[in-house]
Amino acid sequence: MAEGAAEAPAESGGGGGDSGAGAVERGVAPIKAQYLTTKEQFHQFLEAKGQEKPSRETKAGDPGGDDLAEPEAKRIRVEDGRTEDQQTGDRQTEEAAEPGEQPQAQKRARGQNKGRPHVKPTHYDKDRLCPSLVQESAAKCFFGDGCRFLHDVGRYLASKPADLGPHCVLFETFGRCPYGVTCRFAGAHLGPGGQNLVQPEKLVQAPPVRNGLDKALQQQLRKRRIHFERAEQALRQLSQGRPPGPTPATPEVTEAECAPGRDSCDAQQGPQEPNTVAPPGGPVRTCGPLTDEDVVRLRPCEKKRLDIRGKLYLAPLTTCGNLPFRRICKRFGADVTCGEMAVCTNLLQGQTSEWALLRRHQCEDIFGVQLEGAFPDTMTKCAELLNRTLDVDFVDINVGCPIDLVYKKGGGCALMNRSGKFQQIVRGMSQVLDVPLTVKIRTGVQERVNLAHRLLPELRDWGAALVTLHGRSREQRYTKLADWRYIEQCVAAASPMPLFGNGDILSYEDANRAMQTGVAGVMIARGALLKPWLFTEIKEQRHWDISASERLDILRDFTRYGLEHWGSDTQGVERTRRFLLEWLSFLCRYVPVGLLERLPQRINERPPYYLGRDYLETLMASQSAADWIRISEMLLGPVPGNFVFLPKHKANAYK
Repeated sequence: MAEGAAEAPAESGGGGGDSGAGAVERGVAPIKAQYLTTKEQFHQFLEAKGQEKPSRETKAGDPGGDDLAEPEAKRIRVEDGRTEDQQTGDRQTEEAAEPGEQPQAQKRARGQNKGRPHVKPTHYDKDRLCPSLVQESAAKCFFGDGCRFLHDVGRYLASKPADLGPHCVLFETFGRCPYGVTCRFAGAHLGPGGQNLVQPEKLVQAPPVRNGLDKALQQQLRKRRIHFERAEQALRQLSQGRPPGPTPATPEVTEAECAPGRDSCDAQQGPQEPNTVAPPGGPVRTCGPLTDEDVVRLRPCEKKRLDIRGKLYLAPLTTCGNLPFRRICKRFGADVTCGEMAVCTNLLQGQTSEWALLRRHQCEDIFGVQLEGAFPDTMTKCAELLNRTLDVDFVDINVGCPIDLVYKKGGGCALMNRSGKFQQIVRGMSQVLDVPLTVKIRTGVQERVNLAHRLLPELRDWGAALVTLHGRSREQRYTKLADWRYIEQCVAAASPMPLFGNGDILSYEDANRAMQTGVAGVMIARGALLKPWLFTEIKEQRHWDISASERLDILRDFTRYGLEHWGSDTQGVERTRRFLLEWLSFLCRYVPVGLLERLPQRINERPPYYLGRDYLETLMASQSAADWIRISEMLLGPVPGNFVFLPKHKANAYK
């Protein structure tokens, strides 16, 4: 899983502040004294909607004050994430304590909100209109007599919530909104009779979705009718203890032998299981003499090269690294992008949600996909499937995911301790892919047992074209800084294979220091979530004191991209809102440059309570999910009545 969207770093991590910020508590961002405030004054200011500023007599920068302690609301949220029995047990323990005894300190919130309420976007649209009416093909319902959707447009409009705004992004961009009356901005393109209007002068074809899942392919995957010839051949060779490679050419078949009929030509193709088909896009089988194209495959040295030395690489980020977010990062200067981690078994089963992670926007000129799996057969077959169906520049193997769900199944970081399976996965995938294969790893599994320097030479021999090393172990997570000294040692071990470094880059100074270790380039993960304009800062070698209004414009562009990608109906709007809120759980940790006592802000430094230079800047600094919802309402209108949101990670916010 992507490192950037995993846990937030512990505040106890090494701050490493300079002498000028020595009075600031370790792990806390050094903000100028005139901007510091207390928790009570901070929320009082936001509740007053910025009309008048409270007095700043009490400074929140005092390390002995209560303002740097964990907010009470966060403790409430931690309790809400547990079962009623656990909360009852805690209350009984507190009652059993002696009156003079101090209560035990509350543990800091860490990990994921696994029990958080999850409401699907479809829940907000109870009376859904039949897709046949939305797509203006009312003459025939797709579902026949058993259709469970509404066919009465008048009844639908009577129950439909009010429009969220006067302008429809899709109508203004493409000249026509495909969601018609179900669009939450339908007033912009509905005629007097409820017909969907079109702007002929603006009418353009929406850019086709690249790497989408074809319905025919999905049906074949679900019925297991895809035959993976190259993958099975590579797996057979691996099981026999020899590296996979091209098979000897089959004897030539002349046209005379094929002349009597096609049966002999079909026999030449070899036996095939009943009801199986080759993956789409595969080579066309022909009769007649064999040519080089029929029997000769690309050697590793003849594969497409991946030359991204010195380029800025946006890490694959689970949840937050969606297509609209990648468009934002591309606009600010990211050179290489990669889709979110996709589980190979889900792809082989044709799951729509998993295939959606592989989509590519036309602005992503260097784009790859990341696969996660624990076994050579599924990973090799999935690689062959993607090689035939996707338009990508490289395929990445996730060997850095630290979460238990993946690790306990043998995937992610666990592959670093399963060198036999790891080797078979890399060799098998490299054999069936026509594009370069890359790998993302950590320093190791245990905190003080580094494995990367031993694996890198082997990965080079197994067929990896590039490796990215995250300078932390699985056990370490984000409790300490990334070990760039060890990454520097691994550069020599990986040579001549390029090695990218990853970890703790939040400024152009951090990127410059990273490049001094000799790495071929840097991968940026959490830094892009906190400030996507980091790519511009690195390329222009400057600190950007970006204003709150400019940051709001970035969020507005994200919502526009989200509505283009997920749709402008209720489902699309709420899905866009959900991903916006997840991103805001990271954005709130950014401290504006003009408020800092020393530059730059370090990635392990949490901001204390402070009042910004205007109301919007203060609102964006709030760690309360309720304030993030308020920001989303500024861009996407009011939330539904039963709307509930908790961030994915406990350390990111409180109620």
